[in-house]
Amino acid sequence: QVQVEESGGGSVQAGGSLRLSCTVSGLTFNALNMGWFRLAPGKEREGLSCVSWSGNTYNLASVKGRFTISQDNAKNTLYLQMNNLKPEDTALYYCAARAAWDPKDCDQLYTYGYWGQGTQVTVSS
Repeated sequence: QVQVEESGGGSVQAGGSLRLSCTVSGLTFNALNMGWFRLAPGKEREGLSCVSWSGNTYNLASVKGRFTISQDNAKNTLYLQMNNLKPEDTALYYCAARAAWDPKDCDQLYTYGYWGQGTQVTVSS
């Protein structure tokens, strides 16, 4: 049984930092290509960043310079370090896994087959 689970969300003030984690079980983690997404109230789910099984990363323009994706294959864990958080970053954050790697479709939901339930991030001004 495949399980994808996010953690690390919470409430912070603007300018603060959080690190989200995502663990995967039931799949060979070091063969997966992973991505982070978020869903803000009234908006569509937005792709943020993705990483290949070999460590290649791609960040979408909205979070470049503030968010960093990384992974620890030994721990089957994906991370999203979020710095200089803004109120507009308030959202439910998801990680997702897919078999193929192509940075051009990093933010395309349909390319990911496995999703977690999300972890809430709230940023106050």
